[in-house]
Amino acid sequence: MASGIRGRRAESSFVKRTQPFVIATRGSSLALAQAHEVRSIAESLFPDIRFEVRVYKTVGDQLQAGPPADPAAGLPKGLFTKELEVALSSGEADVAVHSLKDLPTVLPPGLVLAGTLPRADVRDVLVYRDSAHVESTRPIAVEWSPGQRERRGYGPGLALMRLPSGAEIATHSTRRSALVQALRPDFVITGIRGNVGTRLRKLADTLTADATLLAAAGLVRLGLFIAPKSRLTLDPRLRPGHGCEPPPAGLRATVLEPEEILPAIGQGAIGLEIRGDQEDARVFCAALNHANTFHAVTAERAFLKSIGGGCQSPIAGYARVVGHQLHLRVAVLHEGRWHRGEGRRVVREAVELGEGLAREIGVAAGPD
Repeated sequence: MASGIRGRRAESSFVKRTQPFVIATRGSSLALAQAHEVRSIAESLFPDIRFEVRVYKTVGDQLQAGPPADPAAGLPKGLFTKELEVALSSGEADVAVHSLKDLPTVLPPGLVLAGTLPRADVRDVLVYRDSAHVESTRPIAVEWSPGQRERRGYGPGLALMRLPSGAEIATHSTRRSALVQALRPDFVITGIRGNVGTRLRKLADTLTADATLLAAAGLVRLGLFIAPKSRLTLDPRLRPGHGCEPPPAGLRATVLEPEEILPAIGQGAIGLEIRGDQEDARVFCAALNHANTFHAVTAERAFLKSIGGGCQSPIAGYARVVGHQLHLRVAVLHEGRWHRGEGRRVVREAVELGEGLAREIGVAAGPD
């Protein structure tokens, strides 16, 4: 927020606002959950302001829903943000809510990342079928074709490294694919597309893949919960009328620690993008911003920008505030080899930390 008299005037102007404050979002279940989380917090902070969630369909949403050409390749980040940013630039929307790992590090002229909500769980989750459920639902007669894989299930607490040789992992993420194959070169990686719900249904009902990898934060924001014996279910703490869809029957899940699978840049964080000259939006973001999360993702994004990596580059990084310092761990796959780095600096030097690690690693991963 602006400081001094100017800041007080801006806040006063915002709280006296009469027109709705428009929150732009994509239309997926996860994007809507994030936008409504932002709206709920905002309404508690500014009870006299009207907030409106407005849905925009991005090019990325349309391509993701279409027939896949190469599903393992994923889609460029900017395809999931352009329409929201056009709405911001035109004044049609006041703030755009993003999964921060989808937001490019270079924003259109006049737009800025002005805040983040408290970061959710940054870890990835291994989701797989339950062996007993697979057996109980297996057809008596199955028409088999040469080369067809058998659909397998596993018991509670399955670890990634305990999967059998040649196990098939379905993911559209180049980061996850590369990190998994660094750990287990014998694994087979296949593509999968769609939102979280679609991918869970594919794993449960149609795919022969042994497992898939998803972000823990996305599962939590959709109301899902890893119950005892690794069962994936609805969170029992949800209030009546929550509107969350239960996962398909017979799925289990195991959380993977960052030491095993390093998260994506910005994973678990919700970003608030605005026009830099919009005072009301700056007041809004200053009120919702979580400082430690913002410092952490600033370091991560500074690293990503300096390396030059887009979402197609196998790049991972995770920063966290420890006392008065930021700790940042990063990894980049370049020319078939993982380059890793780790550093720490005082919190106010988040950009310097990210840029410094990029120089230390000294590789270029391609344009953002």
